[in-house]
Amino acid sequence: MATTSIETDLQLSDNALTVLGRRYLKKDTDGNVGERPEDMFRRVAENIASADGTHGASDGEVAALADAFYGIMTRREFMPNSPTLMNAGREFQQLSACFVLPIEDSMESIFQAVKDTAMIHKSGGGTGFSFSRLRPAEDIVSSTRGVSSGPVSFMKVFDAATEAIKQGGVRRGANMGVLRIDHPDILRFIEAKTDHSHLTNFNLSVGATEAFMRAVQKGLAFDLVNPRTGEKSGALDAREVFHRMAELAWQGGDPGIVFLDRINEHNPTPHVGAVEATNPCGEQPLLPWESCNLGSINLARFVSGTGRAAKMDWDGLRAAVHLAVHFLDNVIDMNKLPLPQIAEQTRANRKIGLGVMGFADMLILLGTPYNSQQAVHTAEQVMQFVTDEARVRSRELADRRGAFPNFVGSVYDQSGQEPLRNATLTTIAPTGTISIIGSCSSGIEPLFAVVYTRHVLDKDELLEVHPIFEQVAREQGFYSPELMKEIAARGTLHDIEEIPDEIRELFATAHDITPEWHIRIQAAFQEYTDNAVSKTVNFPNEATIDDVEHVYRLAYELGCKGVTIYRDGSRDEQVLTTGRTEKAREGDEPVQIGPRERPMVVTGQTRAMRTGCGKLYVTLNRDEQGPFELFAAMGKAGGCASSQSEALARMVSLAFRCGIPAEQVVRQLKGISCHLPAWEPGGERVLSCADAVAKAIERFITPEGEQLSMDFSGGANHAGACPDCGGTLVHEGGCNVCRDCGYSQCD
Repeated sequence: MATTSIETDLQLSDNALTVLGRRYLKKDTDGNVGERPEDMFRRVAENIASADGTHGASDGEVAALADAFYGIMTRREFMPNSPTLMNAGREFQQLSACFVLPIEDSMESIFQAVKDTAMIHKSGGGTGFSFSRLRPAEDIVSSTRGVSSGPVSFMKVFDAATEAIKQGGVRRGANMGVLRIDHPDILRFIEAKTDHSHLTNFNLSVGATEAFMRAVQKGLAFDLVNPRTGEKSGALDAREVFHRMAELAWQGGDPGIVFLDRINEHNPTPHVGAVEATNPCGEQPLLPWESCNLGSINLARFVSGTGRAAKMDWDGLRAAVHLAVHFLDNVIDMNKLPLPQIAEQTRANRKIGLGVMGFADMLILLGTPYNSQQAVHTAEQVMQFVTDEARVRSRELADRRGAFPNFVGSVYDQSGQEPLRNATLTTIAPTGTISIIGSCSSGIEPLFAVVYTRHVLDKDELLEVHPIFEQVAREQGFYSPELMKEIAARGTLHDIEEIPDEIRELFATAHDITPEWHIRIQAAFQEYTDNAVSKTVNFPNEATIDDVEHVYRLAYELGCKGVTIYRDGSRDEQVLTTGRTEKAREGDEPVQIGPRERPMVVTGQTRAMRTGCGKLYVTLNRDEQGPFELFAAMGKAGGCASSQSEALARMVSLAFRCGIPAEQVVRQLKGISCHLPAWEPGGERVLSCADAVAKAIERFITPEGEQLSMDFSGGANHAGACPDCGGTLVHEGGCNVCRDCGYSQCD
């Protein structure tokens, strides 16, 4: 972005302005921002309101509606999904975030889907697929007298196409891959991301059936079915497969689970088809060729009063829901969808997904801890209200504009029931980017941090303090810059004695909350949500595979439609101290200026380290004084990764030869993150090539069975570095989000 400041009369945070400038506001050919935030909101409001003109509204009525849409967005009460903000009122005019495409069991269908995916990703959308119709690996292919390579191999084709298309885009393509639990290749699918450098543009979810879950409960085997023939092709032990799913999710987050039969129990148009897949974050089950059109209400804006007098503004929330449903229905009319089949299916069902964000902020304003039964009750109460009022407005729109075309034959087509304009109305989506614009907590997630360090373009770092917490801290007299820095370092208020117990409970962050409470909140929202709920269940690093299994069972028992877990695996904040480094600080060892000469013979070892760029082979050679030089070579020749690894190795070698202790080198390199981490056998995460070099050196210099002394600091959900700005990625709602610049894998 060429410009670094944005003028506005709106009360938007610096972070919101950064996100808007980087991703949403119009720019000229030199990258200079060409509109203010007010202009963007006006552009979107007028474009979406103009749909009323096609339904008979006068120019004055359209203008009044545009003012209402403008107001609800600029007051940060409601935000549509990112493509609508980016593209409404512009030439592109593609307004939907996510799509589901069909894949049949033929080469023609597979590669047509690859082409269609490319068109959708180019337009700024993400895609979901069921690969369940594809014949399994090594199955017969009669036309070529060969054998099939199976669903997982074709997923790699989609992944490669996404990787090629996303380069340089404003939004990056994301995919969801679903495979039914009874597919013969289910174990290959579950293990497809064991090497975390593979399928990096995919989230994976196992499509669990009721039969499978009953088999898990009873400890039985379940049948595998060849989709080509429809015949049984084997059986597996349900609990063993369930355990393997939990184990792989424990290691790296994939696969998640979607409960397919439960989703189809709530399919409003079974006469049109069955739901086989979801969008990339799992909150929007869709029929083949459908797109999803989302928006979220900021619940924190509908709390009136403060302290003990705080209460929900139900009248204000009702008005916002009605206006938001009107907005999202108009989006369908104004949308220029990338494929005619998608336009036809989307307009036949007219599904919208109105959700919420700012739930954690709302609870704080109401004085309710997130991990409490009162929070569960509040979630049920709020979401029931939103869905009920959304249906009221959808019926009013149907009365004026007609029901959705597939209404006849739908579950709503019953005697005495009024028609609806939209087949579905509510969805709980991740809101990583739009919640930054709205200055609120993301979706229904707890706070990701109370104080965190934000990287900015013109400064090294800036402490961001949650505004409600800062207000409380100042009012109660425990605010200080030093305390804020300590909170940012810890990532939690836990065990900070200067802060009152009730404040610590109220401002609990994601990892202060047990997985059971995460699931109970998700289930509370799911009970009153038409579609599904995107929610990350956070686990501490020390959680076990059995803990993950327990949460999967609990999610099923409580009525969730799917579940995604994320176990904190970062070890990137470690500070290393040894006796040798302490002596160097005290001056007991002389400081050598200039590199020492290389002897004729050195001895060393080579270690292979996994990185997101491939295998990195790290060689450390020693002389009589200790580590002397280091070489780092990528398993594949050429490219930036190889040249940067060589440069890094030369600088490390220079440090060794100048007498810098190896422990200090490790301290400087360990924890550096990139956007593509990898996992070593045994589960240790390698955050980048630099982190791999540090870990390799640490293993060279640390006696077997011992560990260097470490101090832990940092925040929850750390998921690597942002590929755009280098800030910290946070895992929320099944997606990685950067709170510095607004980058999101999915939103």
